[in-house]
Amino acid sequence: MKVLIIEDEELAVKKLQKTLASVDATAQVVGVADSIRSSVSWLQKNPSPDLILMDIELADGQSFEIFDKVEVKSTVIFTTSYDEYALKAFKVNSIDYLLKPIQKEDLQAALEKLKNLKSLYGNSNSTPSLNVDNLVKELQQKLQPKEYRKRFLVKHAQKLVSIDVEEIAYFYSDGRLNFFKTNDNRKFVVDYTMDDLEDMLDPDQFFRISRAFYVAVNSIDQIHDYFGNRLLLNLKPTVDKEAIVSREKVTDFKKWMGK
Repeated sequence: MKVLIIEDEELAVKKLQKTLASVDATAQVVGVADSIRSSVSWLQKNPSPDLILMDIELADGQSFEIFDKVEVKSTVIFTTSYDEYALKAFKVNSIDYLLKPIQKEDLQAALEKLKNLKSLYGNSNSTPSLNVDNLVKELQQKLQPKEYRKRFLVKHAQKLVSIDVEEIAYFYSDGRLNFFKTNDNRKFVVDYTMDDLEDMLDPDQFFRISRAFYVAVNSIDQIHDYFGNRLLLNLKPTVDKEAIVSREKVTDFKKWMGK
């Protein structure tokens, strides 16, 4: 099996070569590239290897860019320092990933997976693991920081005013209209549904406690047990309706408050 290693840390390359040799005596490292540019150049000038071990973060950017610049016909196993939660997408794809520092048993399992795919599909060029386009797009979305809403433009009297998200204590619905209150107790109508807001707001700062309420962490004054295994929140500034954490949200809410 011919292997290309794409990795920008020299020590990581040496360890990977040593681990690879210990788990598969037939593995032959045919090349090492340490950047997007050198990887693209190598793939353009050489026959496709059977396997590419590819680090996600390289000195000149994320290795996903390689797929935009050259056709990758080889099976790819990504290596990364990202936590498993961020990369759970890999678990439902035929491409694998390895968390650094790479353990011998993990590499062995990944290579065994590759061998099983080859035995199922014969020619490696026909294995589903070679179709990486959708996975790459999904990972780019997951690993690149998401831009959340920074301000809202709302009507006030006969004017439009811009309110920074940091000034907002909570959003709530009365069934007909959606509102938000600022930390200094100003109230505005907002022209978005609660579902819309869920995509706009930073989940570290805001939590949707029910269908009708979206609260900022700094707006929570007190938390009380409430019947039906729910929670009742005292918010600041005060609100003229009960802010109740629904039963199905309680566990996630507690985790969010404890971050």
